Amino acid sequence: MRAIDLNADMGEYADEAQRAVEAALTPLISSCSIACGGHAGDEKTMRETARRAKAYGVSVGAHPSYPDREGFGRRSLTIAANELAASVRSQIAALKSILDAEGVTLAHIKPHGALYNDAARDIALARIVAQVACDAILVGPPQSMLERAAKELNAEFAAEGFVDRLYLKSGALAPRSQPGGVIEDIAARTHQALAIARGEPVAAADGELTLAVKTLCIHSDSPGAVETARAVRAGLEADGFAIRTFA
Repeated sequence: MRAIDLNADMGEYADEAQRAVEAALTPLISSCSIACGGHAGDEKTMRETARRAKAYGVSVGAHPSYPDREGFGRRSLTIAANELAASVRSQIAALKSILDAEGVTLAHIKPHGALYNDAARDIALARIVAQVACDAILVGPPQSMLERAAKELNAEFAAEGFVDRLYLKSGALAPRSQPGGVIEDIAARTHQALAIARGEPVAAADGELTLAVKTLCIHSDSPGAVETARAVRAGLEADGFAIRTFA
């Protein structure tokens, strides 16, 4: 049977409504990446999210970012390499200490937002992230600098695709500000998820592309995230995919 992971970024909520979304989303996924202070998250949200993931058998990873809570980690920062490495290391350590106390394994590292996009293109940034990944699986775009950095270190890498974001044919994500940059229709999200999982061409803003991935991401802060997860999971399972973590 073919298998694929469904993941979501978690612990990012700022209100009770989004907290409820994350709670409803957790049973529908197989892995999650927990915000650990760089762009969102604190000890309370990390612990609550870790406990919920453990209860549902969901694999847990860290979701470090540029140190940019004001911009939610979605702005590229000019920061010294040693400062960035220290920040990412500190974020991962903060989550790991909580996971250790809760009896949860740190399975993967997935950078967030601008750091994810920048490190996918910039080998120097990718190496910083890979080198502080604590022997966990590194998650990023297929054929990216993050994948190259992982290979340099003989580290495990899990390529990721997005069900709710528009691609460019280069493999980069279209900007969120671009019309259609965030796919809003749940049927369209499900169609894209199935195409990526099957290894079929996916429509891009400027053509099409094919992605080989181990995991599919559903953004928990995208409207309709829970309904999307239900639809995507049902579609994948009907197509013969088992939903299980890559870890």
